[in-house]
Amino acid sequence: MESVSGTQSRLRERKKLETRQALSRAALRLTVERGLENIRVEDIAAEANVSPRTFNNYFSSKLEAICAIATDRAEQIGATLRRRPAAEPLWEAITAAVLEHYEGAGEAPDAEWMQRLGAVLASPPLQGEYLRVTAAMQRSLAQAIADRLGTDLDQDMLPMILGGAVTAASQVALRRWFDSSPARPLRPLLALALRQLASAFARDPEPVQGEVVLSHGAGEGPARR
Repeated sequence: MESVSGTQSRLRERKKLETRQALSRAALRLTVERGLENIRVEDIAAEANVSPRTFNNYFSSKLEAICAIATDRAEQIGATLRRRPAAEPLWEAITAAVLEHYEGAGEAPDAEWMQRLGAVLASPPLQGEYLRVTAAMQRSLAQAIADRLGTDLDQDMLPMILGGAVTAASQVALRRWFDSSPARPLRPLLALALRQLASAFARDPEPVQGEVVLSHGAGEGPARR
């Protein structure tokens, strides 16, 4: 039975996460509506019904707040991957974990909103911040893969290779999503990108020495050749 202090700690963490997510959503929403140069930290804090001081407890800049949606999603995907059934083949587990966190992306978005969002993401300041975020996303996924395989991320290159491949496939799908005319749902594009990546792996008949066979059940330990 969970202790009172444990329950309180869990509730505090949930509240902190909710505040962080509210700030991040407010930052993105205001940026799309007004443009990056036309919003301040004070505006974001007010939109989320918190003080600027509270904002600064979570983020160092409005750019970080905008990109936090992607950062948090990567961490959530990693957590989901760790919870997938141990006997599930690695690639199936990765695909399921990624797509689970895009459940709300099954419908085509509003075209005007997409155009504004694309303009925001194309701004040089945000592109610079997103490069940092992308590296963090790749490492978060790679760590989850390493944990699932029972390997050391600093010793085994494969988790980082797979994390980078999945991150790159996701970014290609996102780019195709932005460029679609008329607008298309994001989730099917992500699913297609991951299937194509898996197909590319499957066409290699001779894995290199030390490679983990992606179709092998993680519950039986990584198979190496």
